[in-house]
Amino acid sequence: MNGLQKALLSTLTLSLIACSSSPTGRHQIIMFSDQQMNSLGAESFESMKKEQKISTDHKTIDYVQCVTNALLPYVEKQEGFTTWEVVVFDSEQVNAFALPGGKIGVYTGLLKVAENQDQLATVIGHEIAHVLADHSNERMSQAQLANVGLQVTNATLNDSEYQGVAMAALGLGVQYGVLLPYGRTQESEADIVGLEIMAKAGFNPYQSIDLWKNMAKASGGNQPPELLSTHPSHNTRIADLSQKADTLSNSNAKKPMCRL
Repeated sequence: MNGLQKALLSTLTLSLIACSSSPTGRHQIIMFSDQQMNSLGAESFESMKKEQKISTDHKTIDYVQCVTNALLPYVEKQEGFTTWEVVVFDSEQVNAFALPGGKIGVYTGLLKVAENQDQLATVIGHEIAHVLADHSNERMSQAQLANVGLQVTNATLNDSEYQGVAMAALGLGVQYGVLLPYGRTQESEADIVGLEIMAKAGFNPYQSIDLWKNMAKASGGNQPPELLSTHPSHNTRIADLSQKADTLSNSNAKKPMCRL
């Protein structure tokens, strides 16, 4: 890649960047359209439904849908879709997710750790918050920029005998200096935004603290150091949620009555 090609690549990259703000006012770099992200989310969700076992237990399905339905009136309407699809996957995974385009997946294993409707609402609210804050778009944009940056740097080091060492070091710097901390920021943001949603819906925000205590027990302490993780540590998460819950506990919303 010559100097002109590098300049064109850099110019093209910058021209695709759109500046945006998250629900908490944090500056974001967004490179993909809502339509692109919604299509990607829908396509991924359809693939998951074909590849993974879907629960047929109506009681469990109704319970998860009840909690989700209680949250949705307090979720800001999104561009490109008007309804949220919820699927319960029959799996021991202690997990849930939400994808652009309004796709929510909950694994039955989560219900062994999220012990009541408030704790389940904490998780689903958190996952919905990822969609509201365009976190998937942000992560993809960040990865795209990192990839372009590495390509440009590789070109400048093309004639250097230290190219391999330099690229390895830079790759490590991108991984631990940009992408992972960005993930922790997004996770903490989704915690706060999700907690606001669930509290507005009438769920008890203090149950989020119990949820993460349960998560800590379920993990058996096998969590990587916070510095090398895309998620905040359990202790950090609990402290942040406790502080936020103090400002949200007096919700005037009618308390949902979802039971498993």
